[in-house]
Amino acid sequence: MEMISILVRQILQMFLLSGIGFVLYKTHKITQEGSKTLGNILIYLALPAVIINGFLVEYNTEHVLGIVYSAATAAVLLLLSILIARLFFRKDAIAAFAGAFSNPGFFGIPLIIASLGQGAVFYVACFVAFLNIGQWTYGVSILTGQPVMQGLQPKKLIRAPFILAILIGLLLFFTRIRLPQVISGCISSVAALNTPLAMFTVGIYLAQTDLLGMFRKKAVYLISLVRLLVIPLVSVLLLSLLPDSLYAMKMAVLLAIACPVGSNVAVYAQLYDQDYPYAVETVVISTLFSILTIPLVVQCTAYFW
Repeated sequence: MEMISILVRQILQMFLLSGIGFVLYKTHKITQEGSKTLGNILIYLALPAVIINGFLVEYNTEHVLGIVYSAATAAVLLLLSILIARLFFRKDAIAAFAGAFSNPGFFGIPLIIASLGQGAVFYVACFVAFLNIGQWTYGVSILTGQPVMQGLQPKKLIRAPFILAILIGLLLFFTRIRLPQVISGCISSVAALNTPLAMFTVGIYLAQTDLLGMFRKKAVYLISLVRLLVIPLVSVLLLSLLPDSLYAMKMAVLLAIACPVGSNVAVYAQLYDQDYPYAVETVVISTLFSILTIPLVVQCTAYFW
């Protein structure tokens, strides 16, 4: 129950941050162009810092096994998410994108830190990385109609900010290089921008949305159902196959996959001139419902783990 209360408080804090973004846009302190700039800061600076920061842990056997297990688990659960979302949303590209990809970097990590501690972020570094690879390749493919393999081109992929962040993080972890305090502190500070900026962005998108019209759309409720309950509950069952000794890793990955629709669906929809107001609605509605579903999903683990 303590973990659930912590999660609820953290989610409420995120809603307050979204409210700040909403007010900033409504009072013209942030413009439409400014919202695009925030999106670029998130993708090219804050999220890579989060990934690198997640690898800045002590090198030991537990962490080596942890990264292997978490990487394999993340790959399986993300593939499962893509397949389930595709099954439900064959003709709706934005819904398929929104259903498949949660918000672990912008929404999940603060929950993980609050409930499991800073060290547990290490276990979702691969999840965040794989998810962003999926968005960069599969996600962009279904939004634009381009082949998935186009996003997997080595030259294109290696320039992706999150790929560079993964490579840097792995290098630092396996070589046991200790960064000077001033550098690691800078990375931590930039990573700390991740959640506020992401939630500001959600608020900015919300300010551009027809709120009454949004609540009348049946599609956003189905997307939220798939994203917040169907996929996480299936994940609970699969994670129950792993040993209890991996509890911290299992819970961290579960929190990552139980998060609402990732705000990147709106960022990518805007970047590729798709229906980003609809994409924003999937983020907003699922984020609203997540205050109920995330504690519910966590509570379900008591019956299976």
